[in-house]
Amino acid sequence: MDISAYKNVYVFAEQREGKVQTVAYELLGKARDLADTLGQEVCAILLGSGIKGEAKSLIEHGADRVLVVEDKDLEIYTTEPYAQAIVSIVEQKKPGIILLGATTIGRDLGPRVSARLNTGLTADCTELGIDEESKHLLMTRPAFGGNLMATIMCTEHRPQMSTVRPGVMMARPADSNRKGEIEDIKVDFKRDKFRVRVKEVVKEQKNLVDITKARVLVSGGRGVGCKEGFAELQKLAGCLGGEVSSSRAMVDAGVMEHNRQVGQTGKTVRPDVYFALGISGAIQHLAGMEGSDLIIAVNKDKYAPIFEVADMGIVGDLNKVVPALVEKLKKEVKTK
Repeated sequence: MDISAYKNVYVFAEQREGKVQTVAYELLGKARDLADTLGQEVCAILLGSGIKGEAKSLIEHGADRVLVVEDKDLEIYTTEPYAQAIVSIVEQKKPGIILLGATTIGRDLGPRVSARLNTGLTADCTELGIDEESKHLLMTRPAFGGNLMATIMCTEHRPQMSTVRPGVMMARPADSNRKGEIEDIKVDFKRDKFRVRVKEVVKEQKNLVDITKARVLVSGGRGVGCKEGFAELQKLAGCLGGEVSSSRAMVDAGVMEHNRQVGQTGKTVRPDVYFALGISGAIQHLAGMEGSDLIIAVNKDKYAPIFEVADMGIVGDLNKVVPALVEKLKKEVKTK
């Protein structure tokens, strides 16, 4: 393979119900950094039906070019038509790098596309960079159960493909003055391969705010211990206008739901304030929250690893600290 023929950084701009998802803007921010290092362009791939109106926002967030494929079969995500569309774009444009969000869609689509293109895919990356000498993409992700970080390069095949979890990268502010091109792409779909049809979309009704969007997170670990303990954390979160989350230990114990889990096998969060209560600070958990602006830790073990990343720490019993903090906050509200 002549890898020199492949260039530019492409981002799969995931959309749902006609709206581009936040992870696409996060990836565009990182793609902009990578492309500037390489002296190349950032291109966004936008697939859907009646979706072209979203292209301008992709340019405002860092894309130089938006490749739009409009088709009724792309309105709702299914693997085959989306895979065919991206493979067709790669064959036409020869991108050097493709970034996808490690969402349910990205995790389904990425492996299918990489297999058809006979190239590699590094999943769940936490860091991306460019090697100074070879100009290959450096893809860093947790390995061996999160006990070490592995940096991977795809040296002999193109495109270089990576999925990145939502919340890991930082989106750039929208710049309405940015200029870019919007290009319609024609794809000759092999519709006889479309074996799956979505007949109906049923949404689960949830009142909880997505923890990746919360500005304040009160997170509990093994030290909280039970549902009654998390009820106390909920009081603290209520005082602060925040949400309750947890470590994997509490999810495995059946105390909390998986959609509340922070960490390598849960969600990556970046709130303004993150309370780590009764959480030791294993590397798997740190991978999901160390980008928080302010980390406040409470743990009885003064040697707990969480204190190494915490901005503020209290060595003490959270069952005493949390109620005292809630009482203090309630008094502050009453005096205002």
